Amino acid sequence: MNGKDKQVEPLRDSPIFQRFRTIYWQNFMLTAGVVLLTLLLLGASFFALSYNYTRSEREADMRAKAGVVSRMVSAYVTGGSLSGMQELASFAASVTDEDFLICNLSGSVLLTSDASLGGRVLTLPEGMAQTILDGNDSFEHTTLGGIYEDKRFAVGVPIQSMGQTVGVVLAVTESRTLTAMWRGFFGMFLITAATVLLLSFVVSAWLSMRQSRPISEMAEATRRFADGNFDIRMRGYDEPLEIAELAASFNNMADSLQETERQRREFIANVSHELKTPMTSIAGYTDGILDGTIPPEEEKQYLRIISDESRRLSRLVRRMLDISRLQSRELRKSPFDVCESMRRVLISLEKKITDRGLDVDANIPDFSVTVLGDNDLITQVIYNLLENATKFARPGSTLYLGLAVSNGKAFVSVRNEGETIPADEIPLLFERFHKSDKSRSEDKDGVGLGLYVVRTILDQHKEHIAVTSEDGVTTFTFTISLAGGQ
Repeated sequence: MNGKDKQVEPLRDSPIFQRFRTIYWQNFMLTAGVVLLTLLLLGASFFALSYNYTRSEREADMRAKAGVVSRMVSAYVTGGSLSGMQELASFAASVTDEDFLICNLSGSVLLTSDASLGGRVLTLPEGMAQTILDGNDSFEHTTLGGIYEDKRFAVGVPIQSMGQTVGVVLAVTESRTLTAMWRGFFGMFLITAATVLLLSFVVSAWLSMRQSRPISEMAEATRRFADGNFDIRMRGYDEPLEIAELAASFNNMADSLQETERQRREFIANVSHELKTPMTSIAGYTDGILDGTIPPEEEKQYLRIISDESRRLSRLVRRMLDISRLQSRELRKSPFDVCESMRRVLISLEKKITDRGLDVDANIPDFSVTVLGDNDLITQVIYNLLENATKFARPGSTLYLGLAVSNGKAFVSVRNEGETIPADEIPLLFERFHKSDKSRSEDKDGVGLGLYVVRTILDQHKEHIAVTSEDGVTTFTFTISLAGGQ
């Protein structure tokens, strides 16, 4: 970094420079700059057009008056006498804002209505009289070769008599009569421009502040979120529409973060509870065996309990790892036969079903039903549902596993007969660590994550699962899209 960069860095970090980097000041300066530039361009165009228009109007007026004087002078010349020409020129000057100079062909001034030039021998600048005589338009801002001390506007017309050009008439007026009008226009424009500019600054400041305030509030709320306060919410904004939508989205995000935090705390509490129960049993019974509290003849019984609790602890950890892998795994959909998956699940659970003394009613088509999804994950869904149904089925009852096809979807149903699940508990079935028997100690084999895994997999597939439980019959039904629009 060179010395120049080192000097710039402190400037960029200064509070004043940082202030001008805010949305408020950027919008304000941008609006003010655009308005100011627009006024300057409009002003320059207005001044140029108004000045040229006023000048051309004044030229036409002076040329017309000079033409009248030229015709009057021509009448005098035709009469053979210039007597009274001075009175004529003076009269014409008195009823107009111009003075008149009557010159011969060589440019010498014969007479003038301007009393300040009386008694002087005056001659037009070389070539000026000839330019007028040649018929070229002549409207100049000039001192007429030093005749006047300050510049004036002059227009000349030739004098025609008997078909011949005998002289030149110049109409002369002070330039301040024209610039006074232009300055009046300029003053009006300045007042109007200042008013418009002031109003634009006020409106721009109000709009910029209105837009930047909610963003500043969101930034402050975000900082409070970072500190762990998820109760803060944005107040409602009706407009601008983008700010209103941003505030609504921000509040939705806040609700989601608050719910996520609630679930996180609940998850930690549940995990702690689930881990504490088997670990307490393992530690207590182990200490009892080691210190002799448990008689030797009962050690085998308590060692079996320690073994069961260790396996349950292992299953809990394994389930949690499965959930972690599911949430991070990339979904790989491909066509597969869901009927074959259902048959494999039935075979794998045959021993558990037999041990419970259950009959199986399998309504699986003999033909293939090809669906689109992740074969391993959907098989896991069927397995978890059927295992859960087997565990809570009444011994000796019938277990149902069936498949139906409708409207491009395959509907897989698992049904068992047992205790009726209360309606208010059905929405909680797919929560982590939830157990339908409301006792974490009665279900020694379960860890309360099987149905949560089911919902996680189906959410990844964007599929739906429904639960009904009436008169001791509970049915789980989930959907899976058919492959190839079957």
